[in-house]
Amino acid sequence: MGGDKQEEDPAVASAREPLTAFLAAWAGHDAVKAASYTDTPDGAASLLTSVLTNLKPSRTTIDGGEGRREADGKARFPFTVAMEVPGAGAVTWTSHAQVSDASGTWKVEFTSPVIHPELSSGQTLALKSVGNRAQVLDVEGDPLRAESLVGSVDPVSGKGASGLEARYDAVLSGGRKSVKSLVVADRQSGRAVKELGEEAPAEGRPVHTTIDPRVQKAAADALTGSDAHAAVVAVDPRNGHILAAANRPGGFNRALEGRYPPGSVFKVVTAAALLEGGMKAESPAPCPKFARVDGQRFENQKQFELPAGSTFADAFTQSCNTYFVNARDRLSDTDLRDTAQAFGIGGRWDVGTTTYDGSVPMTTSDNDKAAATIGQARIQASPLVMASVAATVKTGRFSQPVLVPDAVKETYRAPVELDAGVARELRELMRATVTSGSAHALKGLSGRPHAKTGTAEFGSGTPPRTHAWMIGYQGDLDLAWAVLLEDGGSGGADAGPVAARFLRHLAR
Repeated sequence: MGGDKQEEDPAVASAREPLTAFLAAWAGHDAVKAASYTDTPDGAASLLTSVLTNLKPSRTTIDGGEGRREADGKARFPFTVAMEVPGAGAVTWTSHAQVSDASGTWKVEFTSPVIHPELSSGQTLALKSVGNRAQVLDVEGDPLRAESLVGSVDPVSGKGASGLEARYDAVLSGGRKSVKSLVVADRQSGRAVKELGEEAPAEGRPVHTTIDPRVQKAAADALTGSDAHAAVVAVDPRNGHILAAANRPGGFNRALEGRYPPGSVFKVVTAAALLEGGMKAESPAPCPKFARVDGQRFENQKQFELPAGSTFADAFTQSCNTYFVNARDRLSDTDLRDTAQAFGIGGRWDVGTTTYDGSVPMTTSDNDKAAATIGQARIQASPLVMASVAATVKTGRFSQPVLVPDAVKETYRAPVELDAGVARELRELMRATVTSGSAHALKGLSGRPHAKTGTAEFGSGTPPRTHAWMIGYQGDLDLAWAVLLEDGGSGGADAGPVAARFLRHLAR
């Protein structure tokens, strides 16, 4: 026969009563009632409410252990919390509480570690999606560092919310519900600061991209310090692989999805149409300050003019708007649209992510055609489209850009090809634009850059606001690129230095 059960210290028994009530109210998910048994009810209610809101337990049981009297007259009790948490399953931990009667009534001394021993002031418990989600990778197999491309994951649902995380959610997650683990989180920012559960192995498959981390970093670094919303995109002219797509600020992926008037960088396409029609680099090309079309005045940037005897090469390298406007009579209403097709513009590109693939509609009036020759009117393009234009000049053929090769089902093929002689003349013109024209910001840089500048008007302001563009390719490298500064000023003066920084960073 066993011995008699030892009676509990009367003081400990008295202290147990508020603790038992506190734990019972907590287990019943009544934060305010539980807090009423503590010495700081407002703070206790706030933290308990935060924990219950974050975890949303379907069931909670709390078992108290044997208490003991401390030397200072307080009573100390251990207890074990067991919760059923959706997405995380059974979650269990052990904590302890002290109970004192400093005010003549026994109260639970409330501090953050009472709720969980790993908590500190200003922290709470939360859930984090873990384990079964694979990562988006760069071409070297490392996690891709490009926020605008990768996108984000919803911290609550664990599903991809934007970018490649959203597009390839089923692949990255393995098609299964997100596994969640308990974490300590900062109450103000919500950021997880400590893992409390074990990391589960990934069940999804990674998504491999063509992004070259060295080129991506050079592009991102080139935008550092820019006040404008801006983008740098780079492609491999041989196969269209997208090597970099940097955006500042992050969020919207303007490098691939933005829709902008390209302005004078579109003169590469217009020049191709004129060259196909018999124009030569040495052909005469008058460049007055102004050109008028049915009452509409076109002008060159800062109203410059070229001297008598100027050639088509001069008009291109100096980006003379008035010459191209006046040359519209050499073009039919469909010539720009048809020539743009050789550069892939307006096709349906299967890139592996969302892109805007450009639009060059048939012109419908003399004014419409005049504006279209200089990349205005209804002409629209993304930085990716214009980088692809530069890539097409380099190789002489269009290769559809690609970001996620494994996801591409059918690459778009241009319905017409760029004439080999035209491509050769465009290369000479774009090189001359660097050595003696408006892309002088690149003069002297390694890699033999070829380029075209652009200043594209938008809006209805007076004077009009402008996007700054520069596109180009490296003669000695497999690299074509585009720079865009939204509302950023001039192509040569503003986009040019960004392009130069990009190429210098890349050469390091």
